[in-house]
Amino acid sequence: MSTLLAPAVVSAFTPAGALRASINLGNPILANKDPTSGEPIGVSVDLARAFAERLGAPLELVVFEKAAASVEAVRGEQADIGFFAIDPARGEGLRFTAPYVLIEGSYLVPAASALAGNEDVDRDGQRIAVGSGSAYDLFLTREIRQAQIVRVAGASGVMQSLRAGQVEVAAGIRQVLEAEAAGDAALRLLPGRFMVIQQAMGTPASRGPEAAAVLAAFVEEMKASGFVADALARHRIQGASVAPAGPG
Repeated sequence: MSTLLAPAVVSAFTPAGALRASINLGNPILANKDPTSGEPIGVSVDLARAFAERLGAPLELVVFEKAAASVEAVRGEQADIGFFAIDPARGEGLRFTAPYVLIEGSYLVPAASALAGNEDVDRDGQRIAVGSGSAYDLFLTREIRQAQIVRVAGASGVMQSLRAGQVEVAAGIRQVLEAEAAGDAALRLLPGRFMVIQQAMGTPASRGPEAAAVLAAFVEEMKASGFVADALARHRIQGASVAPAGPG
């Protein structure tokens, strides 16, 4: 309950009076729009609501369509917490918790492609579509040596690029790409994964170490209590797994 938290910590998370939570609708594993109400729903929304209750504060959702915009809202202090893939390129100005969910990143190719495995993708002449500023963009920017990375707007732009023949490979969330392949015989998912995405909560570093520690402890409690697992089940999310306990 909020009575267990120091008033200074509550104030650190609610400088505008409410807890402003940055929600990224570009990752359907974590957040979507309710088809009836149009309101954001999902695991990240459930966690935001639970944390607001812990603070004893009202919740304000600040919704974005892309991960990069969601990150910048927290870094720029237009939001107080956010839900991001941990990546070294995102660390400046932010404090991350340990991950609460693990998601696989995979490649989708045309069914007729000669590519057989993830190791075949990084070759001259291959173009890989990624959502600009996404976890895949950041990871592949560091790892890809020969192929060309083509940055587009979100998951829909990635699929449009692949279907239009503008790229040879699409990179994204495994479960999303599996669904695309299942509905289109002209597409094929490469086996396995090229990365594991660690989804965590984050807050501006300026809020101080005590606030960061409170958020980190909250995430550990939500994993250990079964809250995260229950949320994944409730929202019928397949393929994502609850992250193991964090260090310490």
